[in-house]
Amino acid sequence: MRGRIVGAGVAVLLATGCGAEADEPVAVPPPAPITIDVAAASSGGACRLLDFGVIEQHAGFRFDVAAASATGDSHTCVVRAEQATLPELALTVTETSIDAATFTADVVPAKATKVTGLGQKAYRRTTSAKGALGPVAEVGWLAAEGRLATLRYTAPPGTAKSDADRLTDALIALAKQLDPRAL
Repeated sequence: MRGRIVGAGVAVLLATGCGAEADEPVAVPPPAPITIDVAAASSGGACRLLDFGVIEQHAGFRFDVAAASATGDSHTCVVRAEQATLPELALTVTETSIDAATFTADVVPAKATKVTGLGQKAYRRTTSAKGALGPVAEVGWLAAEGRLATLRYTAPPGTAKSDADRLTDALIALAKQLDPRAL
């Protein structure tokens, strides 16, 4: 009985115009875009070692896009700002069997400066701008458990080499936060 009464009530409402469509459509504004801050680690690979907030804290640059790649025993992560190709920060971690002496003799580039307190052995260097790239600040180290790691910051064109050189201190601080063994 109750179902018949409800059904009769709905029929009366529809018949009286409560269910009728409006003469003019109502314009509804599109919803605002939703911005989601995705962690660099979500890209996998070597990006699992990086965090956009930690990079910004140490290097002073805000990155928001990350891409990972792996070839053989090498894992790479490149981070950039969404709307710009430079600056970019690249982390490369490679499994290796070299020792500290071999690292010093064969891996450390010419004109690099020794870094203490980072891995078994470490270096820092800055290179001049080339072509469409600005100067490059680089920190490389032989980490524990057979890992060779490099953090490389490529500045936009027009950046002074001295600015990139000062950035190596920030890269060293960032490198000390990373654990390449986690790959």
